[in-house]
Amino acid sequence: MPTTARTVSDAIRTRYDDLTRAERQLADRILENYPVSGLGSITAIAENAGVSTPTVARMVQKLGFKGYPEFQSRLHHELEETISNPIAKHDRWALNAPGTHILNRFADAITANLRETLSDLDTKTFEDAAALLGDRDRSIYFVGGRITCALAEYFFTHMQVIRPKTTLISTNSSSWPQHVLNMNRGDVLVIFDIRRYEQEMATLAEVAKSSGIVIILMTDVWGSPVAQHARHIFRVRIEAPSAWDSSVVTLFVVEALIEAVQSCAWDKTRQRMNSLEELFERSRLFRRHNHQKLE
Repeated sequence: MPTTARTVSDAIRTRYDDLTRAERQLADRILENYPVSGLGSITAIAENAGVSTPTVARMVQKLGFKGYPEFQSRLHHELEETISNPIAKHDRWALNAPGTHILNRFADAITANLRETLSDLDTKTFEDAAALLGDRDRSIYFVGGRITCALAEYFFTHMQVIRPKTTLISTNSSSWPQHVLNMNRGDVLVIFDIRRYEQEMATLAEVAKSSGIVIILMTDVWGSPVAQHARHIFRVRIEAPSAWDSSVVTLFVVEALIEAVQSCAWDKTRQRMNSLEELFERSRLFRRHNHQKLE
């Protein structure tokens, strides 16, 4: 497998232009319901994709695997990674934990996550996503899952200051149809969905896309099922020596997008910030600093 590809889907995307028409047909089929779609027998996968078994064997070798068994073994490993619960993650880390302080282990893991994410992040994807988020003719919606809802709210809170027409969607999926009803073709939906992916997110993405909504996805290296509906995908590294996945690199990408959006229309952003500060002053939301010497 190519050293630059950390998942089978990475390998497929890296080598996609080198594949034959039949191999691309097979690759597209595998990516449709990844990684489950690649877990059958070589004959079953070939039949599902409408190609021959030799085509499957050739594509697997082009991706850097010695054969189909190694290819399937990697997919099984990825599937285990995506469904691993916090207890299993903790036990795995505890077994392999080096004998250093937790602060050092965390720092090493997060630094590696950031470095690897940046090495794979496509700057055009970043710039295109920032341009969409900065387009004030579009409404922007944000939604996250049980844990990632905090990241969605953080993103929304800042974007609400920068530009109008922003909405935070509740994690309660029963409210989603009303939000989709309010969306117009060309609006943007930012979805946060990391492993132990939430089925409702994929349903929301499918419905939104069918209504002409542009989807930006924040996910992990294994890729949420939402990816098949998203125009722009940010795959970040989330592994940490913990029972929980890390949100540090995801937050880094979010804050970089915030800066990119506010900088591209700074004059308008500054006006909104000034108006907001005046409202804060009138509502006395924040405590004023008294620089006079206390008697």
